[in-house]
Amino acid sequence: MARIGVLSVSDGRGHVHERNAAFIQSKLDALVSALTRAGHQVVTGAAPLSDNALAVSVPREIAAAGVDVTVFHYPVWSFPHFSVLAADATPGPLVLLASTDPTEPGLVGMLAAGGALDQIGRAHVRLWGAPDDGEVIARIGVLATAAGAVAGLRGATFGRFGGRPMGMNTAVANTDQWMRQFGIDVEEIDQYELVSRAADSAHAAEARQAREWIEAHAAGVHYDGRKLTPELLERQLRSYLAIRDIIAERNLDFSGIKGQPELTERFATMDVTEAFLNDPYDWNGPKPVHVTATEADMDGALTMQLMHRLSGDPVLFADVRHYHADRDIWDLCNSGQHATWYAARSADPKENLRHVNFYPEVFFFPAGGASVQHVAAPGEMTLGRLTRHNGEYRLQLMLGTFENYDEQTTAELVRQSTPEWPHAFARLDVPAETFLSRFGANHIHAVPGDLRPELRAAAELLGIRLEEWTRG
Repeated sequence: MARIGVLSVSDGRGHVHERNAAFIQSKLDALVSALTRAGHQVVTGAAPLSDNALAVSVPREIAAAGVDVTVFHYPVWSFPHFSVLAADATPGPLVLLASTDPTEPGLVGMLAAGGALDQIGRAHVRLWGAPDDGEVIARIGVLATAAGAVAGLRGATFGRFGGRPMGMNTAVANTDQWMRQFGIDVEEIDQYELVSRAADSAHAAEARQAREWIEAHAAGVHYDGRKLTPELLERQLRSYLAIRDIIAERNLDFSGIKGQPELTERFATMDVTEAFLNDPYDWNGPKPVHVTATEADMDGALTMQLMHRLSGDPVLFADVRHYHADRDIWDLCNSGQHATWYAARSADPKENLRHVNFYPEVFFFPAGGASVQHVAAPGEMTLGRLTRHNGEYRLQLMLGTFENYDEQTTAELVRQSTPEWPHAFARLDVPAETFLSRFGANHIHAVPGDLRPELRAAAELLGIRLEEWTRG
């Protein structure tokens, strides 16, 4: 959950503030209690802002505590210039919250402060209601979660293994723009580094252990003696171990691997590597998700990292492969990293892996290796992507559901595209004509649940245009 700063703003007249102090404290206590019950960590001001000095010192203390968002709380009439001073001392996202208790003019105080902040161009969100109002608490939580995710992007490093894949312009972003707009640095890493390290015999024992773990728990490992052999699967696993080492050495926060065509034609595909990097576990047990985009898709990785920071879950990466118009469903299918977690979305890797098959790679990839095949488990999903239009970022966003079908129907559907690859059958809350006419990439990303409120807030904090689609 989020880390939220809360300070109360009061009247600058000493005798009025003294008269209101107990009332302010009672409302503050109720607000803090409600936020804490919702799972947030709350940092409160040492005292209400009742003079110019406190209007600077108290907010600075809250800002120094590293909060995700600061709430200016207005239970009573308050001097507006206290809020202006406090806003200058708290550079992060700001919420003005007015008490609607009619015995005191809290709404008046918020409106006066909000107008003053408007005049100086200080962005803020205005809320009003009882301090324990569930809707108010939820909206503060959404903004704080979004603010924490956005702040977490700044100072991050993206590891870009290889360059532009197969002429795919949408996979390449301007590194200057990333630093300016998101605070993210890009570390360029040649794919030879991966190949060289994967050949290191130091990883041989663990790669063998990993192969045996997969063989023991997967639905099947379908060796064919040519495109998929135990040796090729171990090569893919050594690639995972090599990238894991590079991530630790270079302090990478998220990554992308070009793969095509060099690795897929002369070494091995990165499907297994990417799947387990995105998973919250491997054969050693639970581990942090390391968001990794196939085809070194920078904007795809950025979307995934934002969604992951908002939800804590692995994020799906897929091509928009096919639209089944007769069923109004989309086949989201890509040879890259559908994390195995999506097979059942279980905390138990064995439960997920029993739905996962490792098939020999198809003709696209002569170097061979295993593709990580499964059908994503059903449920409500938020889908979207950060895309660019004329050099400016936009967030294209929609809600949908993943669906599962009977065995015969599933087999018929997967056979129509590439059965050896992972599939997610999605019903999107957007007309096909709208989606196909306007979506700005071939890759799409998804995360469980309805994350649209948090993503809307994140887009606003990032200064990114929101393009949200529904059937309405």
